[in-house]
Amino acid sequence: MKSIDVKGTARSEFGKKGAKKTRKQNLIPCNLYGVERDEKGLPVAKAFSVTLDEVRNLVYSPDIYSVNLTIDDTTVLAIMREIQFHPVKDNILHIDFYQITEDKPIVMAVPIKLKGLAAGVKAGGKLKQIMRRVNAKAVYTAIPEQIEIDVTPLTIGKSFKVSDLKFEGIKFTSPKDAVICSVVTTRVAAADEEEGAAEETEEASEAADTE
Repeated sequence: MKSIDVKGTARSEFGKKGAKKTRKQNLIPCNLYGVERDEKGLPVAKAFSVTLDEVRNLVYSPDIYSVNLTIDDTTVLAIMREIQFHPVKDNILHIDFYQITEDKPIVMAVPIKLKGLAAGVKAGGKLKQIMRRVNAKAVYTAIPEQIEIDVTPLTIGKSFKVSDLKFEGIKFTSPKDAVICSVVTTRVAAADEEEGAAEETEEASEAADTE
């Protein structure tokens, strides 16, 4: 997994009013949820803010990153857990980060990359990718930048599901029966199938006539 550096500044004002004031200063309110817990067992959040420039490459990227997050003078290892955008303006409203360790498994949505030429595509079918990311659970050092799937064996009508993923040290938490990709019939392939069926029928008829 790639890593990226992000610097922030601790903020003392919390809640909606504090977040609104932070945004007026052209800053993005953020929370860091750490490994620490309160007396109720809930994660302890540390409030801070960042500039858009600090998180631009993290947010607007198809890649996944571990984050070297520095808040004032303290640096922790984290991942971006959740991000909220304005429903109309599409600007960033809030970001949640989660502190990680080398030995505690985390869940991340990992990009999926298909490789190879499917047998069904050679036969006139079309490859459709339904899922672009899959949820993977593992220690962060075991999570790859992307999950590669070889689609070469897929014939027309066949699909590749989450349950077909086999990677050592990784547990996939997306629904097992979810289809990642499949080869579907196109008009060309359907016409070829109909032509083949017609030829078989004609051959069977000719064979019957000679008996």
